[in-house]
Amino acid sequence: MLGPSAHTDSFTRDNLPPKNTWPDFLLQGFDYPEHLNAAVELTDAMVDKGFGDHTALIGNGRRRTYKELTDWTNRLAHVLVEDFGVKPGNRVLIRSANNPAMVACWLAATKAGAVVVNTMPMLRSAELVKIVDKAEITHALCDTRLMDEMVACAKGNATLTHVIGFDGTSNHDAELDRLALEKPVQFEAVKTGRDDVALLGFTSGTTGAPKATMHFHRDLLIIADGYAKEVLNVTPEDVFIGSPPLAFTFGLGGLAIFPLRFGAAATLLETASPPNMIEIIEKYRATVCFTAPTAYRAMLAAMDEGADLSSLRAAVSAGETLPAPVYQAWMEKTGKPMLDGIGATEMLHIFVTNRFDDHAPACTGKPVSGYEAKIIDETGAEAPRGTVGRLAVRGPTGCRYLADDRQAKYVKDGWNITGDAFSMDENGALHFAARNDDMIVSSGYNIAGPEVEAALLAHEQVAECAVIGAPDDERGTIVVAHVVLQSGTADDATAKALQDFVKAQIAPYKYPRRIVFTEGLPKTQTGKIQRFLLKQDVDS
Repeated sequence: MLGPSAHTDSFTRDNLPPKNTWPDFLLQGFDYPEHLNAAVELTDAMVDKGFGDHTALIGNGRRRTYKELTDWTNRLAHVLVEDFGVKPGNRVLIRSANNPAMVACWLAATKAGAVVVNTMPMLRSAELVKIVDKAEITHALCDTRLMDEMVACAKGNATLTHVIGFDGTSNHDAELDRLALEKPVQFEAVKTGRDDVALLGFTSGTTGAPKATMHFHRDLLIIADGYAKEVLNVTPEDVFIGSPPLAFTFGLGGLAIFPLRFGAAATLLETASPPNMIEIIEKYRATVCFTAPTAYRAMLAAMDEGADLSSLRAAVSAGETLPAPVYQAWMEKTGKPMLDGIGATEMLHIFVTNRFDDHAPACTGKPVSGYEAKIIDETGAEAPRGTVGRLAVRGPTGCRYLADDRQAKYVKDGWNITGDAFSMDENGALHFAARNDDMIVSSGYNIAGPEVEAALLAHEQVAECAVIGAPDDERGTIVVAHVVLQSGTADDATAKALQDFVKAQIAPYKYPRRIVFTEGLPKTQTGKIQRFLLKQDVDS
């Protein structure tokens, strides 16, 4: 039974999946009042607890305390409500790289009772349009440095009525910032219900069609009060650093929700390359790091050159498989374990992980407290220990797709079926085997092969193509496109032209890093491309 709602715009509650398709929610131990605003809990409530003078955010060359962040977000919330008419339940899209202003906009919109959709700064207008249409976005807050694609998206769109620029630097010289300067630092936040949707997390499936996962206000706190408290044991002395975009729920949790929930500090980098992260770790003595194995591999090499990463007490790895050699090298050089874990946008954050006192190479660990996991076979029956099967999980968070028939595929008999193949050993620890679908995970990014194929097929020289993932020492996996040309020459110049074309159509990180020209693609009698044969050629 859902609790009370403060949303006057009931779009998200109206588009929750049918209740009989929800997973079982195990909420014991996660008790919150009926009325709950997650943004208030991460700002105003922290000031009330005595953290006003503690550093909350570090970014763009300055520190901001919890009191400064609270005042800033309250001013912004006034602008959203009074100047731009944001109503509780409206969907507000935020377009920005990782910086304090993006965090402030997310918190302000949440205080105003909006449902926030954080997006990647690399998305093109065609990708943004799909998100705007799916979620019926009414307002967009955009870093002025990234405005072109947002404006192109808004042209002719009847739903998106306001595109508002903010300054992602520290200058506060944009429309939203200038209006905020005139507003009071006190704001009566909307008394949202704990079961009101606070966040829509978009994820691409194998078809490339966007899916929006729906997360309540209580969900945002559960991941902190569960994983961050139990596994990371976050304290106010911690300083967080990481590379995942705040547009991903992994990044939003690790670089905003977790530190702010416990009075810690978050350092935010717009370009979170390994050298930049190393510089920040050394400068601010960061203690908790969230990134992919690719970056940790670079950090290991930097330690050989004298980089001082001794302040890190927790190195969290997720987004792609953690190779045993990286785990072992980290242990040898630091004496501390690397915490491998698995999460999903549908589940909001990590639900299976290693612990500081329970870890092993090539092992993803055990469920976070409050979650249960099992391995099932093709019939849905629980598989014997040691047998590879599909990972099923349930707990205090779970899948709720926005108006999407794929809900019935993800949730079976009350369990979330994550799309990953695992085995469970006799001690209950989980070991990753493979992905169940056609997603390509490259440097922590999920890339839908068919979406890349669609971009390639829009080029006049491409007759057919098939996209697969191929192993890569640096990125874990890279996107490889097998292309049949309709015209032109199969050479390096054509390959580069196709790569540049894809970068202009969709987010640049999705482009095929290798193009293989071929006379034809393997197909079934019905004409379906047999990608598994292409993968076999790569693996052989």
